[in-house]
Amino acid sequence: MADNIKKDKTFVDDIDREMYDFRFEEKDVYRVDEGLTPDIVNKISEEKNDPEWMHEFRLKSLEIYNKKEVPNWGPSIDGLNMDNIVTYVRPNTKMHAEWDEVPEDIKETFERLGIPKAERESLAGVGAQYDSELVYHNVKEEVAAQGVIYTDLESAMHGEYAEMIQKHFMKLVPPTDHKFAALHGAVWSGGSFVYVPPGVSVEIPLQSYFRLNAPGAGQFEHTLIIVDEGAYLHFIEGCSAPKYNIANLHAGCVELFVGKNATLRYSTIENWSKNMYNLNTKRAICEEGGKVEWVSGSFGSHVSYLYPMSVLNGKGARAEFTGVTFAGKGQNLDTGCKIVHNAPDTSSVVNTRSISKSGGISTFRSSVVVNPQAENTKSSVSCQSLMIDSESRSDTVPAMDIRTDKCDIGHEAKIGRISDDAVFYLMSRGISEEEARALIVSGFAENVSKELPLEYAVEMNNLIRLEMRGTIG
Repeated sequence: MADNIKKDKTFVDDIDREMYDFRFEEKDVYRVDEGLTPDIVNKISEEKNDPEWMHEFRLKSLEIYNKKEVPNWGPSIDGLNMDNIVTYVRPNTKMHAEWDEVPEDIKETFERLGIPKAERESLAGVGAQYDSELVYHNVKEEVAAQGVIYTDLESAMHGEYAEMIQKHFMKLVPPTDHKFAALHGAVWSGGSFVYVPPGVSVEIPLQSYFRLNAPGAGQFEHTLIIVDEGAYLHFIEGCSAPKYNIANLHAGCVELFVGKNATLRYSTIENWSKNMYNLNTKRAICEEGGKVEWVSGSFGSHVSYLYPMSVLNGKGARAEFTGVTFAGKGQNLDTGCKIVHNAPDTSSVVNTRSISKSGGISTFRSSVVVNPQAENTKSSVSCQSLMIDSESRSDTVPAMDIRTDKCDIGHEAKIGRISDDAVFYLMSRGISEEEARALIVSGFAENVSKELPLEYAVEMNNLIRLEMRGTIG
């Protein structure tokens, strides 16, 4: 009887994940060989029609990758073998600006994920990437008329913004940063380029969605955003993949340049499947009076290393990081953020929630660096952790490197479990135990969901309810 109940729970869980776990058979897809060699990098560069400087950059990055050691301080990534990873998979389609021109199977994938509907109702522009290539990119006419550039990075490298891209590409995250930054520099493909001119406010968000369909593949998109002086942008990133029984890899890169008195909000809902190694690198630099706001929801992947970094380079620059991490069975999610204060009167606020259940491991790492010239800096870090059961684990690893006395720095951390009294109270009002726990977890994560546009907040709460299924008893 117990086995049947367990089987039913698993069955329900699998059906409910259908929104993300569906997949399509690969048809006429071009793939490079597994592994990582100069020949493979040359082939990718040829496929991308790289300018010569990018071809040389890729090969130099490969040299750096081969010299760098695998990180040994975080969760184990022993199950990831680059000899078995395909670094470039091209779907059998070109990029389209009209949704009707996208092939049916790819179109159905994004329809089921709700992307075209979101575009029609609430977005200023959308880029959709399938495996290693963008298959759709569009921006509303009224936004383009403001001088906003939103296109795929490869096209931009050959157009009037080629010099701007060469000046900025992997300058914030150099290949020497760590082994997987070097890997990204060698095999990157796809991603978006955004430029917002001085004084322009993009009132409705832009979005990129990344879908990895191919088994045993890696996705290495590069997002480069430049928000010029006094401008405003909200950019949303979504990502998912179906579940396979072999390792997949995501090693993308995000570089954000925030100009004087400009503001950039960067929101992410990440729901990779649980065979994914998510080794993404995100970094922003803010000039005088600039502000970067990170809103991050991490629900998927087998192992994650994810620490968005903000470099406050100008006087009065500000950074905010709001995040929630949900680690379930078989997941070890190592997330957090880093903030470097390089100028006076800068400020930062970090507010995170981490949730672990069914043996999941959630680790939050924060690093706040206040350099000697950053007088009158203010920084506040708050991290709260919730464990659903006794087999799960949650850790916080805060680091403070303060090099001036003229600053105001605060940190608090709380770790706890769901109150049985709270569950009992809700059940006494006719709510099931499963739903009661999901409601409590949703309330715990509310500080993130309230920062997201409505439809993405709904998605996040649905993911929480999905993860709570099958955990009772």
